[in-house]
Amino acid sequence: MSLYPELDEAALAQVVEALRTGDTARLAPARAAEVAEARKAATFLDGVGVPVGDGVELDAALWLHNGDGRHPLIVMPSPWAKQGWTVYAVQALRFARRGYHVLAYTTRGFGESGGEVEVAGEADIADGIKALSYLIAQAGGPDAIGKVGFLGDSYGSGISQLVAAEDPRVHAVVALSTWGDLGEAFYENDTRHIAAVQTLLGAAKTARLSARTQQAFDDVLANRNVEETLRWAATRSPYHRVGKLNEREVPVLFAQAWHETLFPGNQTLKMFNALSGPKRLLLSIGDHSGPEMTGILGLPNRIWQDAHRWFDRHLLEADDGAAPETAAAFDADSGAEDQVVSEIMWSRALETRPTWDAATGNPERFYLTGPAEGAKDGGLLDKPGNGWRTTFTTGTDTPATVADAILLTGYAELAGLPKAYRTGRIDRTLAGVWTTAPLPSRHQLRGVPRLRVTVAPSAAESTFVAYLFDVNAFGIGRIITHAPYTVLDGAPDAPATVDLALQATGYDVPAGHRLMLVLDSVDPFYGPAAETPGTLAITSPDEDPSYLELPLS
Repeated sequence: MSLYPELDEAALAQVVEALRTGDTARLAPARAAEVAEARKAATFLDGVGVPVGDGVELDAALWLHNGDGRHPLIVMPSPWAKQGWTVYAVQALRFARRGYHVLAYTTRGFGESGGEVEVAGEADIADGIKALSYLIAQAGGPDAIGKVGFLGDSYGSGISQLVAAEDPRVHAVVALSTWGDLGEAFYENDTRHIAAVQTLLGAAKTARLSARTQQAFDDVLANRNVEETLRWAATRSPYHRVGKLNEREVPVLFAQAWHETLFPGNQTLKMFNALSGPKRLLLSIGDHSGPEMTGILGLPNRIWQDAHRWFDRHLLEADDGAAPETAAAFDADSGAEDQVVSEIMWSRALETRPTWDAATGNPERFYLTGPAEGAKDGGLLDKPGNGWRTTFTTGTDTPATVADAILLTGYAELAGLPKAYRTGRIDRTLAGVWTTAPLPSRHQLRGVPRLRVTVAPSAAESTFVAYLFDVNAFGIGRIITHAPYTVLDGAPDAPATVDLALQATGYDVPAGHRLMLVLDSVDPFYGPAAETPGTLAITSPDEDPSYLELPLS
């Protein structure tokens, strides 16, 4: 298992070899020209061992710009991948050509680096700080350098935010496919993200996990020591250090996929909204690291283009200390000053908005009702229809699932092939289903849909997953968003009111399609609270009707 299933390792290895030797014969002409220019602009060194203490060295590569004057610095901690720093080879050489000194390193416990994997723990933060000190020394010392940026994809993005919180030398951050609150990513609404943890373990098969790291992952999978794991996750969560970033108003650029399955988007959105300094959030079709993958391979990519512009704006300085002319792309007319850029499903249109609030639609309620006469499904209507009760059996999966496969379904989405759901095959004895009438006009969902529903599970602990689908006239659905929820320590068959935030979305539902809400009890992506089958009743009390609230623009 790899978090980068589309990564062409051989192509990256050829780039590194060409940087090392100058022999570009095996590269495509455009890439060969890039490498030749980078070798003129900067001195490249790989196989660098960065000492970080206790006899541990980090495998790294250096690009030291050859030009006169003070140059800004970029440090790039590697993703959760055996390929280590080489994932950044193409983008690092582009930064070097642009005038930066660059250090890309493989995080501890992976690849050729020493130490053990601590999942962005204190050792990883200390490593990032020492890697920066090493780069400063190689670049000529504090008086010879400009401003400092940290950039990471996936694992490296979390480390980058944490280092920036702790080291005042860091002036800006780029965090791609990142997390804000690791505890929420592992235990969303008290529901274990077992597929995410299994994927992380699979991707780290050749890494050296510390005993504490292995215990944390094992505990999530075994559903034990939850509070202990949440404390462990809190120290590894940028959200819990956001005050330190805000004290210095560190500029942070985020990139996230709408259908992110490793680090669900709402916890990153929480981090984004908590920041008070300059910030930008790029939201894209796909799953973890997919939207930025073409840039890793050296192909045109708007996310990496924004990353370069972000650092140019916040790190490059003219001789008089003012922002350079290269930052001119960030002007009001271009939308580059806006904090939020959303790629809309499935039109791929890009919408820019000045803030998250401005990007969010107005809430409109669709009330859950009982089935009309002769119908199997309940309705989603503009007025409450109470007095009904829908009960389904728990413990068996249905065709309503998050995705066919973690990461891979997202790559299909990027290729214009979102998963098709045959909604008629969802067994209504195993799920609750509510649908609208065909929509008279296009509905633009922008923001976080919210579900308020009264549930009465037969067990003291019970899990359900809520899915929102866009369904055409033939009953073929596309998933818009979803979220899991687990009821803990409840009295069997006692009603409980649940407020559930589904993952944020940017989605256009065509006129004539229906919206469909499905609740079922099993999804391979999540760990159930109880293994024994039972029932889950959904009701809508007169005094507190159940409804789905959609942010519509």
